[in-house]
Amino acid sequence: MPKNKGKGGKNRRRGKNENEEKRELIFKEDGQEYAQVLRMLGNGRLEAQCIDGVKRLCHIRGKMRKKVWVNQGDIVLVGLRDYQDAKGDVILKYMADEARSLKQYGELPENIRVNDTDAMMEGDENENAEFFDFDDIAEI
Repeated sequence: MPKNKGKGGKNRRRGKNENEEKRELIFKEDGQEYAQVLRMLGNGRLEAQCIDGVKRLCHIRGKMRKKVWVNQGDIVLVGLRDYQDAKGDVILKYMADEARSLKQYGELPENIRVNDTDAMMEGDENENAEFFDFDDIAEI
């Protein structure tokens, strides 16, 4: 078996971190909606709560799937699907500072927490939350 000559390996295919400079802010267009990631489902899929109030099953598009790391609580731009209202495609992930500036422009509502990992869950607010008081634990 001959070895691969030239062209480089995995890192060449993935690309280096050449996008260190600031990118311009991208606003939503027709057929797109802002959303916050509720949970990751695997295989490039996630569940997102869109700003219009609909919970959608979203698919991370091909170029983003291995290059951009999407976490729970992130603000993303979702492309809506015709004839499939409960599904969408993740087009872009906003960095924390970009999401804050979207909030300042009034694109995102005030109740969204940008830099926290707590996703906005309607109705499930404290259902599974457990809180510990460290004073109580120290006495045991």
